[in-house]
Amino acid sequence: MSTDQVLLARDVIARCGALGFAAAGVCRASPTTREAELRRWIAAGMHGEMDFLERYLPIMLDPARELPGVRSVIMVADLYSSRHEGPKSVPPPTDGPRGTIARYARGKDYHRVIKKRLHALADSFRPAHPGHKFRSFVDTAPVLEREYAARAGLGYAGKHTLLIHPRLGSFTLLGGIYTTLELDPPPEQPVATDHCGTCTRCIDACPTGAITPNHVDATRCISYLTIERTTAIDPAFHAAIGGWIYGCDICQDVCPHNSPRSSDPGQPMPEVRDDLRPRRDGFDLLDVLGWNEEARRVAFSTSAMKRANLAMMKRNALIALTNSILSSGDHDGALARRILAVSIDADEDEMVRVTASQCLARLG
Repeated sequence: MSTDQVLLARDVIARCGALGFAAAGVCRASPTTREAELRRWIAAGMHGEMDFLERYLPIMLDPARELPGVRSVIMVADLYSSRHEGPKSVPPPTDGPRGTIARYARGKDYHRVIKKRLHALADSFRPAHPGHKFRSFVDTAPVLEREYAARAGLGYAGKHTLLIHPRLGSFTLLGGIYTTLELDPPPEQPVATDHCGTCTRCIDACPTGAITPNHVDATRCISYLTIERTTAIDPAFHAAIGGWIYGCDICQDVCPHNSPRSSDPGQPMPEVRDDLRPRRDGFDLLDVLGWNEEARRVAFSTSAMKRANLAMMKRNALIALTNSILSSGDHDGALARRILAVSIDADEDEMVRVTASQCLARLG
């Protein structure tokens, strides 16, 4: 361990704190130790329609394929929600049925929020380290962020595969920088250890049975189904989706590490960043069914939800609306007639019409 490299790492971590990150750490950029596991997971088809995972797997396995000469990884985390605070500045619900969006997507687009500061961090080191390279990433790059975050002492992967920070819980967003700088983790940097033990709350609570210990079948996960899947959703999953129209928080909501009791009262919790605080917790489902592309663009203009296209959002809204109708028992009312209208609208996307027909079948 080099004293200079440790001092430099401490400087990096301090600058991350000054930029407002809730946690930061460094690690060496060695290839993944999970290659066999990842290949088995993909071979089993658990990645679903996320073909990019297979396409970019070689780059994910070895950072040197993304940045030749890379030596270290700087990892950071932002807190986007907290059991201590609860949602703030969320508009009151409308009179109609609403669909819920996952907590991480309720504030401004975290890709921009995090990456802007990562670029600033990299720029701050370039003058003193000419010739060295820095490449920032959030979760759109082919990087195994959670593995490097664990190596950098930011937590460990829970049974739901999400990173759990010992003090912050799992409501964190990750980003990082590949660099050719040599950084040695300082001795005081925490070492991630698994604290899930025999707990199975996330496994037991998952409505679709997507979670087994230490891996998730994405093809059954509500977040995948509502965000990544671009085709019709198997009706076998419709009831389990409930009111979710973008993502899902169930496995995190039941996690003991996200309870107020799980944090150390002697250490104050970092604040959720203002730009990541929730601006809305969902959408009126009838509004979504009436969207055109321009309405979707406006609704998602500063959001991370751009990933879901118009047809996907209408598909999700139809499923959530059907679940709302079934819970109310009003199978023949105006809401059911709205679904019927979608199913016979020749101008509507085919997947949306198929989903509407599936929903009508559920309504009987």
